[in-house]
Amino acid sequence: MATTTLNDRLKQSITPTALRSYLAEFISTFIFVFAVVGSTMSSQKMLPNAAMTDPACLVAVGIASALGLSAAVYVAANISGGHVNPAVTFGMTVGGHISILTAIFYWISQLFGSIMACLLLKASTAGNPVPTHAIAEEMTGFGASILEGVMTFTLVYTVYAAGDPRRGSFGVIGPLAVGFIVGANVIAAGPFTGGSMNPACSFGSAVISGNFKNQGVYWAGPLIGAAVAGLLYENVVFPPQSCDSSTEGAVV
Repeated sequence: MATTTLNDRLKQSITPTALRSYLAEFISTFIFVFAVVGSTMSSQKMLPNAAMTDPACLVAVGIASALGLSAAVYVAANISGGHVNPAVTFGMTVGGHISILTAIFYWISQLFGSIMACLLLKASTAGNPVPTHAIAEEMTGFGASILEGVMTFTLVYTVYAAGDPRRGSFGVIGPLAVGFIVGANVIAAGPFTGGSMNPACSFGSAVISGNFKNQGVYWAGPLIGAAVAGLLYENVVFPPQSCDSSTEGAVV
């Protein structure tokens, strides 16, 4: 029986519709990572030795993150849900919206999309170094994980609220809301952790640069924060039985 169930789930995960979803996640993650990493490289090109502690670089990356993610979510929302982030996928899995097997395929697509975006940036810019997310010298890995977890919590909570069909159509406002919270978080915490909130983005740049320092921070924090957001939204703030009393006045 277990084997039959596993085979059925595998077949559901390799249907034409599912394969289109994986491709959509690959393309959207590529778009987002290209915008984020590319904006950082551009800032460093125009302002030598610029880092996320430089105000101009911080604002540029924050705006690029907001715009890039809004576009990436919008183009994939009706195909794959527009996760663009392994942490978002994990949060949706915890909330019961997608299966574990489908989530694994999403992760593979997202990681591959991130790696390809960083590889293209490095190759097309004549070997310019690909920047990686890093924590401030005065911070510990534990503190950085908490910060990344809190930021990812706000991101995934926003994704849940913006994409909840009980609140209305996802439309254009949903992707904008998701992009805005990421841009705000980058500006708020960029000097401390780089404001990743996205394990795929951190992993892709680490693979191409060869620098995996503190990589665990950008996986542990976001995944925990995403899980808490999914559980809290689905079971406490807006559980299914509260649909009738809570949808009144929704704007999304």
